[in-house]
Amino acid sequence: MAKVESVEPNIVDLVNTWLKDYKLDYKLEHQSLNLEIDKALNEYASKSGGSGGNRPDAKLLLQDDALNYYPVLIECKGYRDRLVKLDSNKQIANTTSKNEPYYSNINAYAVNGAVHYANAILHYTSYTDVIAIGITGYKAVDGKLKHSIGVYYVSRENLGIGQEVDKYTDLSFLKKENFNSFIKKVRELSLSQEELDKLREKREKEINTSLIKLNNDIYKNEKGLSETDRVYLVAASIIATLGIAGKVSPLEKDELKSSEEEGNRDGDIIVRKINAFLSHKSLPKTKKDLIVRTLQNTLLSDNINKPVNGESQLKRVFVKIVDDLGIYYKIGLTTDFTGKLFNEMYSWLGFTQDKLNDVVLTPSYVANFLVKLARVDMDSYVWDFAAGSAGLLVAAMNEMLDDAKERIKSPAEYEQKSLKIKAEQLLGLEVLPNIYMLAILNMILMGDGSSNIINQDSLRDFDGNYGYGKRDEKFPATAFVLNPPYSADGNGMIFVEKALSMMSSGYAAIIIQNSAGSGKAVGYNRRILKHSTLLASIKMPVDLFIGKSSVQTNVYVFRVGEPHHKDEVVKFIDFSNDGYTRTNRRKASNNLRDTDRAKERYQEVVDLVRFGKNKLKIFTEKEYYEGTIDPNNGADWNQSAPIDTKPKLEDFKKTVADYLAWEVSNLIKNSSEENNCLGK
Repeated sequence: MAKVESVEPNIVDLVNTWLKDYKLDYKLEHQSLNLEIDKALNEYASKSGGSGGNRPDAKLLLQDDALNYYPVLIECKGYRDRLVKLDSNKQIANTTSKNEPYYSNINAYAVNGAVHYANAILHYTSYTDVIAIGITGYKAVDGKLKHSIGVYYVSRENLGIGQEVDKYTDLSFLKKENFNSFIKKVRELSLSQEELDKLREKREKEINTSLIKLNNDIYKNEKGLSETDRVYLVAASIIATLGIAGKVSPLEKDELKSSEEEGNRDGDIIVRKINAFLSHKSLPKTKKDLIVRTLQNTLLSDNINKPVNGESQLKRVFVKIVDDLGIYYKIGLTTDFTGKLFNEMYSWLGFTQDKLNDVVLTPSYVANFLVKLARVDMDSYVWDFAAGSAGLLVAAMNEMLDDAKERIKSPAEYEQKSLKIKAEQLLGLEVLPNIYMLAILNMILMGDGSSNIINQDSLRDFDGNYGYGKRDEKFPATAFVLNPPYSADGNGMIFVEKALSMMSSGYAAIIIQNSAGSGKAVGYNRRILKHSTLLASIKMPVDLFIGKSSVQTNVYVFRVGEPHHKDEVVKFIDFSNDGYTRTNRRKASNNLRDTDRAKERYQEVVDLVRFGKNKLKIFTEKEYYEGTIDPNNGADWNQSAPIDTKPKLEDFKKTVADYLAWEVSNLIKNSSEENNCLGK
């Protein structure tokens, strides 16, 4: 085996020669490229325990013929086996099993380091596409220089994980005459839906870890901030740092000076940035004013703006939020981001059990489940009468956009449909102001479905019309999804009755305390069945909301617009085993584990509800039962498969066999004891 030198300075000379020959005109000397990018790299260098020497060895900013800019980062290592470290899923191994940065890999491997710093650019700048290049080189015993190159594309599209572009032996693909062909190849890269789902799941685990850390830090170190203050500060910080390309620049940390000058305090600066952002979002003035008014009550308070040792509490919290969470909302994760935030923030509160049941939000996989049961597609009009952080509407929007992308092949038509979905095909109502603010933030992050998120009592004040824009028109709902406050009348069935009575057709899927179907909501249930059909009753796992709530829930699925006939077949499904194992350990890296084909189980239940027992694969007829209910009863919605108590021949044979085995065992035992006695 050839001897490997530990560090090979000649690789630096080789790369410098390439850059010179290709007229890229950059040296491997950490030279300033562009202030925005350099600041971003410095942020990540300090986090990974590095000084300037741990930053990328070269930074380029190249432009294609479409005038799009691409930052290019080059990281060099002088070891033969230090090009790239992948995990078991063949992805860049930059995250530990605890969903924290894997700094030893980041510092040791060239590609891993380049991808890490590419994420810094996604996190702290307005660039959305980065080329990360790792190069290793060593001199073999024959004196010849050996080198390897890894070229990866890091973007919001691949959630910052990175994808290998192709195999290369030099950097000539960066030459001006070759760069457009290279970018064309980059644009043709794609991830399968399964790959994207895995990446999304990985990133969501990282979000949970970051949110727990953030909330712990603020809770322990920042006195005087209520849980509502914490939620509003996160919402304000995110909105202020989103920015709008060419119109509103993201707020930078160093723009907050902790000044005591009236009108120039940190809170004033953040409020101005939020105003500018919302103005360009074309929100109705009343809605914009409500958002600003709600946030500025916290942002402009004296205590939070008062400098201590030259820094205000507001700036400290702002910096922590941007550092801990920025990468996740910058890469455009299609997740109930603020629902996760809400559940983490509110986990510190001492709610009574009833109140806790009312504020717990729906896990994302359950939200997706409800959306599929409600048969949401790109043409659906979806509403939620107790929207919370809008997690169900986020799931609905994702389903609608995915369906549109699958069916519409014209990019221009898809863009128009996407805008319509976000502006006209979603409506949510939330009465609690602090949770309403989270719903607004969630939909802004989804870019932007907040148009018809309404701060209104859906039972008393809502008339069925659009909240903004088409205020004189009825919202033509075809799908209803709901996780209601269980303390409301009929355990929340009052919301179901009102929503379904305002629909002429479509489907509904709700998750609710199961006593609603066995006696606590008889009147509501009878009235609902006069205009809607119960298709399915699904018993959910008892620990579904472990650590948040302890109620047994069921999912009820309806077809709207058809009275329930007494002979209508209802599908009763025992989904107590959904394939997930849940724990409630605060320090655990993952409290939700797929231990028995969870994704397949959820899909099978969706198929069973829609197509019937011929879709049974994982489940058996002990868990799936087709029966009927009495529309005039209202308390017979939670049925299970009948237990056959009639003995079968096989049962008799087994019983006899068990008895004979017991008899023989006793005879042998007694015989053994007699022999022992005689032997004495």
